[in-house]
Amino acid sequence: MSEPIVGLSAYREDATYGVWSQRTDLLCAEYASAVERSGGVSMLLPVQDPAHAAAVVDRIDALIIAGGADVDPATYGQPPHTETVRVRPDRDAWETALLDAADERGIPVLGICRGMQVMAVRAGGSLDQHVPDHLGTTTHSPGGAGYGDVEVITHPGTLAHNILGERTTVRCHHHQAVREHPGFDVSARADDGMLEAMERPGHDFHLAVQWHPEAGSDLRLFEALVEHASATRRRP
Repeated sequence: MSEPIVGLSAYREDATYGVWSQRTDLLCAEYASAVERSGGVSMLLPVQDPAHAAAVVDRIDALIIAGGADVDPATYGQPPHTETVRVRPDRDAWETALLDAADERGIPVLGICRGMQVMAVRAGGSLDQHVPDHLGTTTHSPGGAGYGDVEVITHPGTLAHNILGERTTVRCHHHQAVREHPGFDVSARADDGMLEAMERPGHDFHLAVQWHPEAGSDLRLFEALVEHASATRRRP
């Protein structure tokens, strides 16, 4: 059988390339590379009319909701923090629709950074809009394009623990975090108590992490996603 197709939600940003400077659908290549190195085939899912989500998801075997800009706090009933910037309501709506369709079809889902936050908000949860306000440190997002190296401890019996073991060091770049996550179990926390992974019980693979596995060399999350996609795929 052919390799499973993993859909990757994409950014919609102003970008400059060649002679062009215009609105562009894009995603850093690290995501697709991690999927491909893990045995899958990647497919970018650009922002579009949420009504098309079911047709798109019907053509993939697994879904990754990628990182990116802050989730619009209006979606979880909060006024914006002064540090909440560059919200993308169109992307919020598109990714929520993708998750709805993924639920309907029962395909494996992995949320990464912003993706974890979208998954929590979709479930009726909320976010802490600026982590340094609560922790008093920028460890989880050192600034600029830098990543914070954070050790996380997984909870026994969870999917995250089965994949990653008891402890692992991850690369973080998030100034926001999940506060409430109805319907999800905690999978991992950082040493400072920050929620770093969650998963939905009763699902073979419905996992979200606050860190950026695509930015490192550890492919275990992607390999597990591809393995589950291969085992549960319905396409011929």
